[in-house]
Amino acid sequence: MAKLKRILSLVVFVPLGIILIVLAVANRQPITLALNPFAPQDSVLSVTAPFFLFIFVTLLVGMAIGASVTWLKQGRYRRQARTEAKEAVKWQSEHKAIAGPRG
Repeated sequence: MAKLKRILSLVVFVPLGIILIVLAVANRQPITLALNPFAPQDSVLSVTAPFFLFIFVTLLVGMAIGASVTWLKQGRYRRQARTEAKEAVKWQSEHKAIAGPRG
């Protein structure tokens, strides 16, 4: 199972890495991202960087948002698992207390 997981990771991540490197090399020209829609020439609210940097930052922000939303949506399942684990520990201790003197 571990070998299959490793092979699958290589099959997915090696081509992905190659694509990202090619994308970064092909998009090295600097661009300006203007954050002020009313005065795009305003240098205070603009950022100039290579295009691939904007792409990578966008991917990272999207992954962070997706992970956060998933974590928040699964909160009730984590809460339920904690509750059930506490109940199991309680039942186990009660069972040990009852069965303890007998052997």
